Amino acid sequence: MFSKILIANRGEIACRVITTARKMGIKTVAVYSDADARAPFVKMADEEVHIGPSPAAESYLIPEKIIAACKQTGAEAVHPGYGFLSERASFVEALEAEGIAFIGPPVNAIAAMGDKIESKKLAKQAGVNVVPGYVGEIDDTEHAVRISNEIGYPVMMKASAGGGGKGMRLAYSEADVREGFESVKREGLNSFGDDRVFIEKFILNPRHIEIQILGDKHGNILYLNERECSIQRRHQKVVEEAPSPFVTPKMRKAMGEQCVALARAVGYHSAGTVELIVSGADPTGESFYFLEMNTRLQVEHPVTEAITGVDLVEQMIRVAAGEPLAMTQDDIGIHGWSIENRVYAEDPYRGFLPSTGRLVYYSPPVPGWSEDEMVAGMARRGVARGNGSVRVDDGVYEGGEVSMFYDPMIAKLVTWAPTRDEAADLQIEALDNFRIKGLGHNVDFLSAIMQHPRFRSGELTTGFIAEEYPEGFTGAAVSDDFAKVLAAVCAGLEFAHQARGRQISGQMADEALPVTGEWLVKLGDTRHEVVLGEGHAVVDGVRVTGTSNWLPGMVLAEAHGAVGDGPEVKFGLIVERSGNHWVVTTRGAAHRALVLPLALARHESLMLEKVPPDLSRMLICPMPGMLVKLHVAEGDAVQPGQPLATVEAMKMENILRAEKEGVIAKINAAEGESLAVDAVILELE
Repeated sequence: MFSKILIANRGEIACRVITTARKMGIKTVAVYSDADARAPFVKMADEEVHIGPSPAAESYLIPEKIIAACKQTGAEAVHPGYGFLSERASFVEALEAEGIAFIGPPVNAIAAMGDKIESKKLAKQAGVNVVPGYVGEIDDTEHAVRISNEIGYPVMMKASAGGGGKGMRLAYSEADVREGFESVKREGLNSFGDDRVFIEKFILNPRHIEIQILGDKHGNILYLNERECSIQRRHQKVVEEAPSPFVTPKMRKAMGEQCVALARAVGYHSAGTVELIVSGADPTGESFYFLEMNTRLQVEHPVTEAITGVDLVEQMIRVAAGEPLAMTQDDIGIHGWSIENRVYAEDPYRGFLPSTGRLVYYSPPVPGWSEDEMVAGMARRGVARGNGSVRVDDGVYEGGEVSMFYDPMIAKLVTWAPTRDEAADLQIEALDNFRIKGLGHNVDFLSAIMQHPRFRSGELTTGFIAEEYPEGFTGAAVSDDFAKVLAAVCAGLEFAHQARGRQISGQMADEALPVTGEWLVKLGDTRHEVVLGEGHAVVDGVRVTGTSNWLPGMVLAEAHGAVGDGPEVKFGLIVERSGNHWVVTTRGAAHRALVLPLALARHESLMLEKVPPDLSRMLICPMPGMLVKLHVAEGDAVQPGQPLATVEAMKMENILRAEKEGVIAKINAAEGESLAVDAVILELE
């Protein structure tokens, strides 16, 4: 076994690897860039080596710097995590030339599976189902159009070396191919140094299912069941779960055996994942097809660990050291259900714009890697919550920054419970207790998904987000009963706020209007009359019972409420004062509440609010990025839906389109210019 390993990665996955290595008695070395000098993973490691400036291309992506750090510290092996150098065959070859072990698969498997075109050929030869499409290099846009017409629409255009949602476009028509083909080539070249593109049939009602593979150097290869990763945004996974609510035991066996056959065909060892696209329109479950093989650890590996009890990082280290697997296929079972939500630094209320910046306040529902190690419990890890458990994998800290240089992930929230519904309920409770301030985040959106009836039914496809939120995200739906509970809470907040202010100022009751127990609460577009009592309130004539524990400043730590004889609801809230309003965030939505004494509120003039200005005649940059292309000039007439500008952010191109008919009156930015969020790119007459 190794005595010291180096982690060629950063953030939560570096913390994750260090935690298991420490459990195994192996010393660790962290490498870090300027941006990560104070990061938790650097503090957790036994040794650390600075490898360069913040951009990954000048630090984490330079093999020579990783190898030099190994030599400097005496590290015998390298764990690459995911991303960066994890699937670069030339890096593995360079390590082998220096006598340094790679904690991952053999170089030939990485090379074979890293090329999406070649991997499909190998999969077909190994007897794995493949999606109908064109496997070969595509010359130009006209060639792409001919291929797409032959396959039949819709088709998916993909960069051959792509991943993480980059370099992908869905085309429903010839016009879509003509518009998107060159963008796919550019994204592939900019992100992966490879502009080759392939085209395949888009599967109807597609579900994204992946099989976890684990093999050793002695010819043993197992499949550790499946994960469902169908809920995606722009082809990037948002929610993952294990097992899948769609996969039957028969499907699981068929998928697993095909994936093992593919792994065996390329001499695979270590952990890996075979991704499949499955037609949800086929009730037999037999329509599943090979997409790609990821020759590394996946972001979503914790859900597999939770239901199998197998520490995948530990197994990767043991396999790299030459040990045989200590388990057989019959040892791999399914214990309970696990769900993972990716907490990102993005603003779902503003079209999921990237939101980099400083974490002014950060408190996860349970300690993350940055504060504590895994707590083992049966076949799962985390902090116990009732019949389940909660685990947070993070690599950030309060006061630190989510940098523009790297992935915008803040944390991974993983829950385990005996059933799927219980695991989802535990997600909602844990998300309510995630405290993040200083930048935008998607906690509300994740909670809304966990509550969504379609998610709870298990009727998922990769189009879930686009189909269920076609106009964007405005917050989770609120039932009438829960709105009454919130109205009671807001009235209680205002009562406590005014009473506390009176107490601090020493003002006597007869010097001003007395603090009342009768309030009108304007909660969004609804109004509620609330009469506060002892341990209860009457909201719109209905008795609401409950209690709350409010800490002045930000957090209402916990509340309980029930309407009439209904069940009691327990929830956590984030509470902030904004001018004369309360902003209460809970259960997947931010609620803006204006609370006024009932007697005064009957005067409508007190309820008027400012109407926001009309910005529809302006094209506003929705995110920080670079203006790659202007599609129009001053004086051009435009129609709704017409492309106006293309902005690149985080290596992905975003086409901004006209919302209304008009004429370009003024252009305020030039191609190649860096734009701030809300910058006005152009104006319409």
